[in-house]
Amino acid sequence: MLMNREEFLRLAAEGYNRIPLARETLADFDTPLSIYLKLADQPNSYLLESVQGGEKWGRYSIIGLPCRTVMRVHGHHVSVTHDGVEIESLDVEDPLDFVETFKARYNVPTIAGLPRFNGGLVGYFGYDCVRYVEKRLANCPNPDPLGVPDILLMVSDAVVVFDNLAGKMHAIVLVDPAQQDAYARGVAQLDELKHKLRQPITPRRGLDLDRPPAADPVFRSSFTQDDYEAAVDTIKQYILAGDVMQVVPSQRMSIDFKAAPIDLYRALRCFNPTPYMYFFNFGDFHVVGSSPEVLVRVEDNLITVRPIAGTRPRGATEEADLALEEDLLSDHKEIAEHLMLIDLGRNDVGRVSEIGTVKLTEKMVIERYSNVMHIVSNVTGQLKNGLTAMDALRAILPAGTLSGAPKIRAMEIIDELEPVKRGVYGGAVGYLAWNGNMDTAIAIRTAVIKNGELHVQAGGGIVADSVPVLEWEETLNKRRAMFRAVALASQPAEG
Repeated sequence: MLMNREEFLRLAAEGYNRIPLARETLADFDTPLSIYLKLADQPNSYLLESVQGGEKWGRYSIIGLPCRTVMRVHGHHVSVTHDGVEIESLDVEDPLDFVETFKARYNVPTIAGLPRFNGGLVGYFGYDCVRYVEKRLANCPNPDPLGVPDILLMVSDAVVVFDNLAGKMHAIVLVDPAQQDAYARGVAQLDELKHKLRQPITPRRGLDLDRPPAADPVFRSSFTQDDYEAAVDTIKQYILAGDVMQVVPSQRMSIDFKAAPIDLYRALRCFNPTPYMYFFNFGDFHVVGSSPEVLVRVEDNLITVRPIAGTRPRGATEEADLALEEDLLSDHKEIAEHLMLIDLGRNDVGRVSEIGTVKLTEKMVIERYSNVMHIVSNVTGQLKNGLTAMDALRAILPAGTLSGAPKIRAMEIIDELEPVKRGVYGGAVGYLAWNGNMDTAIAIRTAVIKNGELHVQAGGGIVADSVPVLEWEETLNKRRAMFRAVALASQPAEG
């Protein structure tokens, strides 16, 4: 139900400087992807979707219309643009603090009946954001060939939230009441969205699932196999010396990529549906991913992290799946690694939670996804009074599953052994909502597409009895779903 003008003016008089106007529409002939292509297929737009437990679609998908205001952070330099024109350029000591104060500029009321996400700051925090928090890691020693921002957040002030269960959607626009005829402008914007939704979608080429699968593309790696295995041996020496318990090194694999990035997303959501699927068009590069793992979620001050460690492929039958589950849960190495990450998750959550509220609500359950199964646990805590979701992000980024334990020493060893800066990989992808909630995924199973190349990174946890050649092979296995999607997206057109 559209807010009336009187209610709008009342909220403006109460001091809110952005007010959401929303309209609910039946959308049973559309899909989240078709809505994205009709409304948002331009730079600084996004699509967020979810498959719960690897087997059923999450209720809501979020389509972010092109965002006019964008924040990009390189190191300690912040640049804010509006309609492509830079309006702020400054150096700051702590960019994470700047994000907090920037978000506070937007005073947005909570409107009953709207979806839990109706706008906010959307994008990513790269792995290297840890350097703003941990002074021992302040300077990255490695080259940065990708050159993407350490933080990229878009002010998402026009969104469509698609209800996959009810076949309807909320179109939501954020209106500045200080503008002349603000209410009428907001209503006109909703009318324009309604008109665009009635238009036919521009035909796109089909992706043929019946064609024989292409061979894996030849990739360029940041490591040779010999060098990666030598890095694993070095980590094992650190472990045997008592310096660290686990380290998670990774390699970056790069290939030429000329297909449309949205076609990669289409293929990925077919082959590897997960709880966190995302497509970001940032203009000069794209981020496309299908992550199984939450980094940190904060909803109504409840913090949730969900460590995933321990993997087996899916079986061809239910009986085979059950046998693989039993094998996974009896693997002492996998169990030891998972227990270590539960402890790390408890410690991270405990740093920003009220005393006595940290709970292990699920312990070592199996979750099945399209290609693999994982051991998963769930840790929650009540956010300390006076802290925010950004404080939770500071405490938890990067996840132990992407760094190791103890975390700081493990990251020092990663800096020593990995040849390039990680960038997006291992960071957080998601949103910081106007109401203070946050939902972020760990940036794994994620492609960065820039200048005609696609880059995907994968790693694995190294412990005392790790076998170097098997660790190399694990990184290759983890990129398999992405490269399968690349092959489908890159099919030559028929005829």
